[in-house]
Amino acid sequence: MAVDAVAFGSPLNGQPGMTRMPADSRPTPSHRRDFLKTGAASMSAAALAAAVPLRAGLHAAGDDTLRVGLVGCGGRGSGAAQQALSADKYTKLVAMGDTFKSQIDSSIAALKGNTDIADRIVVEDSMKFVGLDAFQQVIDNVDVVLLASPPGFRPVHLRAAVEANKHIFTEKPMATDAPGVRSVVETVALAKEKNLAICAGFCWRYHSELRELFTRIHEGAIGNILAIYGTYLTGPVKPMPPADTRPAGISDLEWQVRNWYNFTWLSGDGLVEQAVHTVDWLAWVMQDQPPASCTAVGGRQIPAHGGNIYDHIEVNYLWDSGARGFMSQRQITGCYNENGLVVIGDKGTAQIKPGGSASIKGENAWRYKGPSNNMYQTEHDEFFLSIRDGKPINNGDRMWNSTLMAIMGRMAGYTGQQVSWEQAYNSTQSLVPDVSQGWNVEPFPQEMAQPGITPLV
Repeated sequence: MAVDAVAFGSPLNGQPGMTRMPADSRPTPSHRRDFLKTGAASMSAAALAAAVPLRAGLHAAGDDTLRVGLVGCGGRGSGAAQQALSADKYTKLVAMGDTFKSQIDSSIAALKGNTDIADRIVVEDSMKFVGLDAFQQVIDNVDVVLLASPPGFRPVHLRAAVEANKHIFTEKPMATDAPGVRSVVETVALAKEKNLAICAGFCWRYHSELRELFTRIHEGAIGNILAIYGTYLTGPVKPMPPADTRPAGISDLEWQVRNWYNFTWLSGDGLVEQAVHTVDWLAWVMQDQPPASCTAVGGRQIPAHGGNIYDHIEVNYLWDSGARGFMSQRQITGCYNENGLVVIGDKGTAQIKPGGSASIKGENAWRYKGPSNNMYQTEHDEFFLSIRDGKPINNGDRMWNSTLMAIMGRMAGYTGQQVSWEQAYNSTQSLVPDVSQGWNVEPFPQEMAQPGITPLV
C-alpha cells in the first residue's frame, strides 16, 4: 500500500510515554478566550505572476530560484509539489524524501507528466532520500519544504524545518496527540521570531466563495451564532488489510507505517486526519475561539483487522457564549455521503453545500456570484507571493487550534468523558513512539478504545 514519507527523529518529550508540562505553561480559561485570531491573506495569483525577485538573504541558491523539497511523496505530497511549482516560475523541485523509494519514483513520474513544470523537476539521485531520517536530509538542501508525511510525525518535521530556517507548507493535521500540539505551539512561536512562512493545508480557508461567506458571518449577516452542524460522511480512506496479508519478516512498525491511516498515533483517526477540515469550518465560524468543552459518541462498526481507529464519531462542542457545534464523521462503505455545514444565527442561516456552494437565508439573504478558484493552488500562490514580498504568512496559530479541536473530540469519543479545552491541551497521553532507532522499535500498544473504560489522561 502506498504511504507518504514518515522520516522521523527524536521523541517529542525526551522519552516515549506520558509526560507533564510545567504548570506555568498550561493555558488558562482566559488563554482560551483570548486565543489569537488569524486569517488567510487575500493576495491574488495575478499579483504573484508580477512578483519582484527575492530580496537578498531570503534564499540560499544565490539567484531568484527557490529550491523546493518534498517530504512525503504520496498523492497529497505530489499534489502539493505540483501546486508549488505552478505558483512560482522561479521554483525548482530539487529534493525528495520518503520511507519507501518506490514512492519517490512514482511521484517524479507523475509530476513530469505535467509539461508546464517538468523542466523544473531536477531531483538528482543523490537528492532522493529514503529512510526514517529522510526529512532532515531534504530540509538541509532546500529553501522551502513541503511536509506531507503521516501526521504523527509532523511535529518533529515542523520543528526541524523551522530550526533550519526554512519556509514551510504543511499538510493538516499538525499532530495526533496533545504533546505533539504543544510542540507545534512552540514551533509556531519560533517561526514568528524568525519571520518564516508557515502555510497550513486547511485549503478551504483559501476558497474564494467560503472566504466571502465567512466574512459576512463575522460581520453579523446572520446575527449571533447559536448552533453549527458540520458533516464529513464518506467511505474509508485506506482500509486496513487482513493480518494474513502481512508480508513475512516486516516489523510491527513497518506494518503500521504501511497502513498508517488505521492507527491513531500515525493518522489521528478519521476525525483528526480527514474531517478536521470540517472541524476547521466550525473553528472559522467562531473566529478561532476554542470551545470550552465537548462530549462525543463513536465506535467501530466494520472489523478493523488490527487497526485501532473508530469508523464513526459525533462530537458536541460548547463555547463560552452558549453556542453549540455538532460534528458528524463517518468512514463506512455503502452509506450516505455528505460534506457540508449549516450555521444558525438569530438573524438567519448560512450554509455550505457539498462541493462548497455557499449561501445565506434570512434578513441578509445572499448567494455567491463571484469567480471560482482552485483553493489548493491559491494557498500556494499566496504562500510563495508572501515569501517573495518579504512578508511571510503564518497560519500557525489557527492550524494548531483546529488540530486540537479535532483531537479533543476524539478524546471525548474514545473515553466517553466530557473534555475541556484545558484538559485537551494539557493531556499527558503521548501516542507517538521514538522511532529514531529504526524499524525494530516497538510501537505503543494499539488496542481499540472503549468508552467508559479507556481513561482520560
